[in-house]
Amino acid sequence: MSTKIERAKIIGKRLDDLYPQIDIPLDHKDAYTLLVAVMLSAQCTDKRVNLVTPALFAAADTPHKMVKLGPARIKKLIATCGLANSKAKAIFKMSKILIDEFDSEVPDSFQGLESLPGVGHKTASVVMVHQFGVQAFPVDTHIHRLAQRWKLTSGKNVVQTENDLKKLFPPDEWELRHLQFITYGRQHCTARGCDGTRCPMCRALFPKRKNPVQTNK
Repeated sequence: MSTKIERAKIIGKRLDDLYPQIDIPLDHKDAYTLLVAVMLSAQCTDKRVNLVTPALFAAADTPHKMVKLGPARIKKLIATCGLANSKAKAIFKMSKILIDEFDSEVPDSFQGLESLPGVGHKTASVVMVHQFGVQAFPVDTHIHRLAQRWKLTSGKNVVQTENDLKKLFPPDEWELRHLQFITYGRQHCTARGCDGTRCPMCRALFPKRKNPVQTNK
């Protein structure tokens, strides 16, 4: 039976072979548009977000323009994303707070980002690592599920999973690993396509595993 550290090394090598370089899949041009795109990605695919944001950002790509647009217009532009009503309100309120409290700039700290409406730790982590170059390992339900299937964590919640993954991978790898995990999960180890016994990574790590893995959401 391999240890977590040994499995992490195997996983890292296989992911590096598959995805030596990979970009964040959300289209954006600066910290503000990235923040909005990540907020929109909750319970929505990145592909759908990228279909929605061109029209949204053409109309409003700054906090001032977004506030001027108003919640109703924002909602109309993002209607095909899930939770459009609540997201529109959050984006409007977030943009107004940026204007009132942060001189219209996206804060470059976890504390500042997580003080904004609709911005949780995962969203803040994405902005911090991809926009500001601060070491972070954003963990969503996709990564949480993979980490459980690969026995890198006991998987009680995403907070624990994030802490466990940070201990297994060096900080200078976190940004790339985050994107590699997500990409591999979507392509090979999906929620319905693999139960811990089917995809190449699961079979390589646990060749004798017979029973499906029950993951904690």
